[in-house]
Parts: sequence; C-alpha cells; structure tokens
Amino acid sequence: MSTDSNGSLESLLAGYPVVVTLPVQWGDQDAFRHVNNAIYFRWYESGRIAYNRRTGLMNPDPAVTTGPILAATSNNYRRQIAFPDTVHVGVRVATIGRTSLAFEHIIVSEALQAIAAEGSSTLVVFNYQTNRPQAVPDAIRHAIASLEGKSLESLTRSIAH
Repeated sequence: MSTDSNGSLESLLAGYPVVVTLPVQWGDQDAFRHVNNAIYFRWYESGRIAYNRRTGLMNPDPAVTTGPILAATSNNYRRQIAFPDTVHVGVRVATIGRTSLAFEHIIVSEALQAIAAEGSSTLVVFNYQTNRPQAVPDAIRHAIASLEGKSLESLTRSIAH
C-alpha cells in the first residue's frame, strides 16, 4: 500500500490498472457530516466489479455457475470525505493463489488531492453449483497478468488457497 498520501491524482493512482470515478452523494454522509464507513466498502466493490469485468471473472451469463465470492475485506481510513467530492477508486491484484485473488484498493479524494482510504480484499473463485472453491482459471490468471503488466510468476503465491 501507499505511504505518501498527498500528490497529484495521477501519481496517487499510479500502479492501479483499474480506476473507477464516483461522485460522493449527499446520502453517503452520516450524522457526523462525513461519508459513512460502510460506503467505502461499496466503492471498493464497484472497483472490484470493474476489474473483474475487465479480466472476464464476472460473467453475466446465468448458465455460468462459477464466479467470485468475497472472503475477506479490510479498510484503513486516512482522511474524512464529505459532499461534494469525487472519489477515484484504484484496484489491483497483489497476488493470485490457487483459488483466490488478493486485491488492494485505494480511494483518492479529488477535493483533497489525497488518499482517503486504503484497503484489501480476498476473492475466492467459487462454484455456486457445488458450493466449493475452485482453481482460478488459467485464462483469468493470464488476463490479470496482462492487465497488471506483470509476469504471472510475480503474481502467483506459493501458498495454496
């Protein structure tokens, strides 16, 4: 994750091949007049969905029984965000396990020109018919490596998940 929390949008989002831009809605705020903590996870989800669509992991065909399931998610809040603002959600895959993908997320506030939050999540490739994890398909592995601009070996974990 990042250690420098201020800079240009481009520099803060460098290294994140998928970036989703979202407006902060008035209703995203809570009684303390900042964006409620749960909204950050929704923004991360929007970024992951965009990433997974780019790599082919999200297939809207109802006949396809395999897809991602969220196993874990975390967030570190750096700055408060309030309406009006626009956030840029960067997403990348840090590692590919046997059945899982480890994602890293960043939320950058346009108004603050700074990192507002950093998080991570683990997705498991899941067969919804058998209710069991399954190996990340080779086509998805290669699509991720291509999108990330990295070798498949550099993304693959030696630990089986």
